[in-house]
Parts: sequence; C-alpha cells; structure tokens
Amino acid sequence: MPIVVNLDVMMAKRKMSSGELSETIGISPANLSILKTGKAKAIRFSTLEAICKALECQPGDILEYRAE
Repeated sequence: MPIVVNLDVMMAKRKMSSGELSETIGISPANLSILKTGKAKAIRFSTLEAICKALECQPGDILEYRAE
C-alpha cells in the first residue's frame, strides 16, 4: 500500500508508549496497534486529530505517501 504510517517513529520521538497514547486518545491498544502496523483501512479525522494533539505533530508527520 502506498500510504505509510510513521506513528511508531513519532511515538519514539515523543517518548510515548503505546499504552499511554491509546489511553490519552481514547482508543483500545488493539486498535492503536492496527494503526501503527499500517493494517487499518481507514482512520477517522477525530482520531487523527487526537493523535496529532497528543504527539504535538502534524498529520504529515504520521502519514506518508510512497509511490509503488
């Protein structure tokens, strides 16, 4: 898939664990894992907004397009 999720990179830069982020943004650790691995088919803007707020970043810091 040409959309790459760099959520784990941003979490490492902010020194935030998966458990801490999932609790902060209000989603289950399992759903956060699906997002981190790039296996999610979609993401709600409200979830993306919550992630960006918690990690103090922009959507482009998390999502990247790479041509196949």
